[in-house]
Amino acid sequence: MNIAIIGLGLMGGSLALSLKTKAYVKSIVGYDHNEAHQKSAIELKLVDKIVSFEEVKQCDVIFLAIPVNGVIKALNSLKDVSHATTIIDLGSTKEKIVNSVPVEIRKNFVAAHPMTGTENSGPTAAIEGLYEDKVVVLCDLEDSGELQSTTAKKIFKSLGMKKYFMHAHQHDRHAAFISHMPHAISYSIANTVMKQENKHNILALAAGGFRSMSRLAKSSPHMWEDIFKQNKENLLEAITLFESELTQLKKAIENDDWQKVHDEMADGNKLHDILD
Repeated sequence: MNIAIIGLGLMGGSLALSLKTKAYVKSIVGYDHNEAHQKSAIELKLVDKIVSFEEVKQCDVIFLAIPVNGVIKALNSLKDVSHATTIIDLGSTKEKIVNSVPVEIRKNFVAAHPMTGTENSGPTAAIEGLYEDKVVVLCDLEDSGELQSTTAKKIFKSLGMKKYFMHAHQHDRHAAFISHMPHAISYSIANTVMKQENKHNILALAAGGFRSMSRLAKSSPHMWEDIFKQNKENLLEAITLFESELTQLKKAIENDDWQKVHDEMADGNKLHDILD
């Protein structure tokens, strides 16, 4: 099959690198509004060539690896694709995107969220194998065409991904807790330190813990602003619940209630009984 990837940054570039090794892929072409990204994608051999948006429409599969607001705009420009075309978005939010798909291409569309990535961006951040052994969430698949559903599942299986199925609203609430809220917290941790007068001295002491917690603050503000906007209500709920937990710990420390402090931390330890 001929595959087009719109957006040649970390997600799109990494996808291209992994798909190039698959026997069922005849060609991979790319489209990106950023000319520097286009040039880098060719130099790094992420795609076979850069094409126009109209040429993208001739491909069998079109991946949308762009910010979530851009996904909605792109979908409205793809209303004239063939009924046999499969359009797959990789956005971090799903409900608003699913609700915005033009009726003409609803059967063409598959809403997917690969739960993977790094804090880096651009074509140079592309990593072969980024998707392997990671989870991909496929949303509202019953509204996609049979061909499109089968095609998407085949591609993600070939990438070595673990498939989960759920409704878009359910996905967005879950993602608020395990992805969107952690990004908001990471930005806040970074800003807390950066607003101190002696920030350089503080950062000189930065070790693994701080670096791990602030790593996500390197993520693209442009991309994450869109994600926060699209998932505002779920994100606010997650932040409010986090604030409540932090307030309980703060009060225990204020009151010298060290047993409560210990119990709070011990409860937190239990998370990794599930994750590990």
